Amino acid sequence: MASETSPEAPIVPGAVRIQRALLSVSDKRGIVDFARGLAELGVEIVSTGGTATALSEAGLDVRAIDDFTGFPEIMDGRVKTLHPKLYAGLLAVRDNDQHMAQAEDNDIEFVDLVCVNLYPFERTAARRGVGEQEVIENIDIGGPTMIRAAAKNHAYAAVVTSPESYDAILEELNDAGGTLSMPTRESLAAEAFAYTARYDTAIARWFAEKSDDFPSLFVRAYEKVLDLPYGENPHQRAAYYAQVGARATVLSQVRQHHGKQISYNNILDLDSARTLVREFEVPACVIVKHNNPCGVALDTTPLNAYLKAFKSDPVSAYGGIIAFNRRVDKQTAEQLHRQFIEVLIAPGYDDDALEVLQQKQNIRILEDEERRLPALGEPDIRQVTGGLLVQDRDSAREERESMEVVTDRVPTDKQWGDLLFAWRVATKVKSNAIVVTRDLATIGIGAGQMSRVDSVRLSVEKCQYEDSLKGGALASDAFFPFADGPELAVQAGVTAIIQPGGSVRDEEVIAAAQEAGVAMVFTKRRHFRH
Repeated sequence: MASETSPEAPIVPGAVRIQRALLSVSDKRGIVDFARGLAELGVEIVSTGGTATALSEAGLDVRAIDDFTGFPEIMDGRVKTLHPKLYAGLLAVRDNDQHMAQAEDNDIEFVDLVCVNLYPFERTAARRGVGEQEVIENIDIGGPTMIRAAAKNHAYAAVVTSPESYDAILEELNDAGGTLSMPTRESLAAEAFAYTARYDTAIARWFAEKSDDFPSLFVRAYEKVLDLPYGENPHQRAAYYAQVGARATVLSQVRQHHGKQISYNNILDLDSARTLVREFEVPACVIVKHNNPCGVALDTTPLNAYLKAFKSDPVSAYGGIIAFNRRVDKQTAEQLHRQFIEVLIAPGYDDDALEVLQQKQNIRILEDEERRLPALGEPDIRQVTGGLLVQDRDSAREERESMEVVTDRVPTDKQWGDLLFAWRVATKVKSNAIVVTRDLATIGIGAGQMSRVDSVRLSVEKCQYEDSLKGGALASDAFFPFADGPELAVQAGVTAIIQPGGSVRDEEVIAAAQEAGVAMVFTKRRHFRH
């Protein structure tokens, strides 16, 4: 009796009986058990290279690909599945009389299921010191072609690309008498096209980055990590995707000890907090609210850094994101426990510190186990309507030696410390950004104002928790277009100012600083953050 996959027994789209499967995988997790399950259902197994060897060594009957095609594997395996007998068996429309007649005339045997995953291009290309030739050899040709052929013809064939799918496929085959339904095959086809798209994206990106930082076609792939409870507002749906191939992401190597599921806004603020706290080598605490730091401080211990950062703006710190670059002990936890905190992240927690913090049900307690930094050459990408803006990431850091003191008064060593600290914080504040610091702690931050003088005014108002601004250092992320901003700060007690310079009215601004007897430093580089 002719099988349902023979030319004599055409079928129509619907439930497809799996009678012949081609297995060719680079990732061999679970493949022996999958093949054994197929064989127990009477499915003929065709296989290639190392996969065929692994299956044969496990005691399974395997038909070699060269027996199926009548053509040997050649050129070190570069050519093994690229043959019309295979692709005719994958692509034939089986209720098309002409296709079936051509299949019979050419002794075509149909393939009902293809199980393929690809050479590990991403992993190979990401290895340090890997040679170009090795990367090239990990560009799979036959695998994507088989996957796409089976996915295109999913009306008559099934394609499996993930070991995580094996159990579900076998379960359906067993429950349905050796058949796979159309919805299953269509779902598998969608996964397959996404899989090859990701693969081709990685290859295209590798070639592009070898020759052009801003290629004519900008390709990236993103993989869903988790669904989020809602977006920026409760009526918006949301999910978090991580860029494929990124060395480090906002949630990479982050372990949650306690609390509710992380939200969309939490992730935005967490990214800002982690990025800024990593700027410092000494114990640091960063408090972020609405994607802006509202308190930043350095000290000899995490507890002292936290107390100084919190004092900067206790009102804004309510419900904020708090990041440390040091382990949290019990004493610090007891202080944190007194506040309402949305998210807390640190490199680690003492056991008794966790006991204190976990008394509050909703605080999200995250442990940062990531020791890698994002790749230096990774661009900054922002979405606009219908497109992307792509730029170099603003990772440049000006050193004191490259800066210019433009007033007669030279900053003291203590002032230099506060100026450089304020300047570093200012690069992470939304423009127009003004940061006032004293004793390596922020005491006033003006963020996101449309005029720079309003940012100065806001930063002064934020200093209400200090007796005065006397001795404070001020950083501006871009030049002062008029002298009114520095004058307002000086009236409040600021004695040192750092800014990029470059205004057509620089002479007026410098003159105002000179007259007030304050020190002014030009960095010669601005750091807008829109």
